[in-house]
Amino acid sequence: MLPKVIVILGQTATGKSNLAVKIALRLRSGPSAKNMGGEIISADSRQIYKGLDIGTGKITSKEMKGVPHYLLDVVNPKYKFSVSEYKKLAEDKIKEIIARNKTPIICGGTGFYLDAITKGIIFPEVPPNYPLRKKLALASDHVLMLRLKKLDPGRAKNIDPHNKVRLIRAIEIVKALGKVPKIVKVKPLYKFIKIGLYLPPDKLKKRIEKRVKKMFEDGLLKEIKKLKRDGVSDKRLRELGFEYYKPTPEKVIRETFKYAKRQMMWFKRDKEIKWLDASKPNLLIKV
Repeated sequence: MLPKVIVILGQTATGKSNLAVKIALRLRSGPSAKNMGGEIISADSRQIYKGLDIGTGKITSKEMKGVPHYLLDVVNPKYKFSVSEYKKLAEDKIKEIIARNKTPIICGGTGFYLDAITKGIIFPEVPPNYPLRKKLALASDHVLMLRLKKLDPGRAKNIDPHNKVRLIRAIEIVKALGKVPKIVKVKPLYKFIKIGLYLPPDKLKKRIEKRVKKMFEDGLLKEIKKLKRDGVSDKRLRELGFEYYKPTPEKVIRETFKYAKRQMMWFKRDKEIKWLDASKPNLLIKV
């Protein structure tokens, strides 16, 4: 039998981190993990950066409840971390956790990261082309999307059309290889149990509103100012999702809700996901 890996995914503000911690603690006394418990690997493309705590809703030490978490606060936000780099780190952590006789729990809402791990995708190794990136950065996401459709229609179908970083990287890869790259898939080494959390739109919006208001109360503006003092450029902040210089709660709520819609569009493609209503009290599952 293949080793079991639990995956908790879903839109932002649906309670993924809380559920992952509950499952990890429950596994400490469950026979499936031989009383050793679970450990959590983040699959969030922004929480992997240092200093982006309030703005990304990063889990706190108190909320972790003693459960080990990995791939949080790994990289300086000035550095662009690729999905292939994430894949290597995540796979190394999965092996380490299983070797300790514990259950890996992957938790996050970045679909591209999750697919890289669970679908056994091997990405082409293409070094950064900084002159090309600088040139493409001047174009809008709409223009980049049209260009990618011409170069690689298949990749264009499976990419966030508003994520300029991923659009530029996709074009960069096609240009480097001189042809449309084939995404190689290998047989998975693990049995992935995918649990998706969802909320009806009205309830999701209320959760997002509550979370965003707390972000501002906790010091979101100070966090953005600190990032800028530490040398993170305005351009880089926009790439990381802080596309506002003086954000207001209303604008952040609106942009976060749009992002949540894009997340669900991505996840709906995966028929292996078992969906659960995140509004149910004391939500927990048998694993």
